[in-house]
Amino acid sequence: MNHHLLIPLGLVLVTGVLVPWLLARARWTQQVPRLALGVWAACGAGFAAGAALLPAQLVLTGAASHRLSDMMFTLRPPTLDQLLNLDGRERFAFSLSLLVLSVPTAAFVRRLARARRMRTRHAGVLRLVGRYDATLRATVLDDDRPAVYCLPGRSRRVVVSSGAVHTLTPAQLGAALAHERAHISGRHHLLVAAAEAFAAVFPHLPLARHGGSAVPLLLEMAADDRALRRCTRDALATALYALASGRAPQSAFGAGGPSAALRMRRILTPHSAGHPVLYGMLTIAAGGLSMAPLVIACCSFPQ
Repeated sequence: MNHHLLIPLGLVLVTGVLVPWLLARARWTQQVPRLALGVWAACGAGFAAGAALLPAQLVLTGAASHRLSDMMFTLRPPTLDQLLNLDGRERFAFSLSLLVLSVPTAAFVRRLARARRMRTRHAGVLRLVGRYDATLRATVLDDDRPAVYCLPGRSRRVVVSSGAVHTLTPAQLGAALAHERAHISGRHHLLVAAAEAFAAVFPHLPLARHGGSAVPLLLEMAADDRALRRCTRDALATALYALASGRAPQSAFGAGGPSAALRMRRILTPHSAGHPVLYGMLTIAAGGLSMAPLVIACCSFPQ
């Protein structure tokens, strides 16, 4: 067996199984959601890279496999001249890697395109039945049910129901609007599409199974944290309470929804003692250290 398989195989296992398992059980993720989202995104990228390199290492010769491993260790992508001078076996390996990468990439593009079509249709309806409020910098929709949501992407806009305008205080409404604008400026719809794509392509993989539920919740918490730069905790928490029963259209982000109760408790409850960033770094280190035996084993074999 080609011993250079150990590195991509280990990368697949660590990013697809081990680190997601640790993240799903960690308490620090809700205290520092942006760091947790970064780890989830890194796991997705690492798994895709490892899965693409596996078939390449299977078909490459020993010398070519060693060159590919050196590029991985030194983070040096191949130059254009190297790509143009590949032999037949190396071209086949490169094609296999591209084929593996194309599967989640195509799923990601499909998710983005479908969500964009839905948001575009909804934006067209809003232009007909809604009215823009320059003071709120949002579209007001006549509906007695309190709701605040946003359409990210090219059709970006924040939508407020007339029920929310009448129900919420100015401070609460400002907190809800700040939350929605955090979704738009953070381009959170891209991470949602990536999580949905992984869940569709690898439904039984822990990375996809745990990440599919964790990423949307962490995005809501990250938007809450950003909104808290402009409002008080009480204003945001009470706004979430008032909007908890509200529902946003599909492919939109809503300030309320099923996660409102958990987020209210997080906002109003002081964080437990500890160092969540340190715990996050320890989780990342645990994943990196688990790769060390494979790297040592790979390098110990004669070339």
